[in-house]
Amino acid sequence: MKPRELIGEAEVPGGPPLRLIRHDNAFIIMLDRNELMSSRMSGSEKALATLTCERLGGRTAPRLLIGGYGMGFTLRAALSVLASDARLIVAELVPGIIDWARGPMAAITQGCLDDPRVDVRIGDVATQITDTRHGYDAILLDVDNGPDGLTRAANDGLYSAQGLARAHGALKPGGILAVWSAGPDRAFTQRLRQTGFNVEEVKVRARENGKGPMHTIWFASTS
Repeated sequence: MKPRELIGEAEVPGGPPLRLIRHDNAFIIMLDRNELMSSRMSGSEKALATLTCERLGGRTAPRLLIGGYGMGFTLRAALSVLASDARLIVAELVPGIIDWARGPMAAITQGCLDDPRVDVRIGDVATQITDTRHGYDAILLDVDNGPDGLTRAANDGLYSAQGLARAHGALKPGGILAVWSAGPDRAFTQRLRQTGFNVEEVKVRARENGKGPMHTIWFASTS
């Protein structure tokens, strides 16, 4: 078995650093000993985008906010199904993630960051949510391993009652808040409903071939 190779580290504001690891032909982003994402398992991250876009239907000029670039699987999947009039804002807190995307992971990135529909903003996705009123057709969050601040404690606010209320207010009527998680969370489902969302909880496999761990995506829509 080939050894793991450390490619680089990236500082997380208010949290421990991330590490980019290469193993065989795969890339892995790790937080301490937690494997946050792997290029070998992209099915559920892609489903976050494609299933959200399916639920939006054929909206004209949809505006989407993606919280967390990661390895870009969600962004590329959204670009593959959205028309040329779509606009996608990618809020990435960690500048090093984008540096990796344009550097050692450029083959995976496939130029998606340079797509004219994409606007990359370095900063907290919570700021993009708070500063917008009824402006997004969808908000897609994949910044932690679930609805808690794993990468940094401040992210807890995204999933609190107040954070969900801000997300609700940032969405257009019939808009969707989609949240990726490594597992279920009954308390989070209840908070979504208490905030006024209509909630659909979907289980998806980690791998595109239908194998791997089962992940959870919440699709919470406004009225």
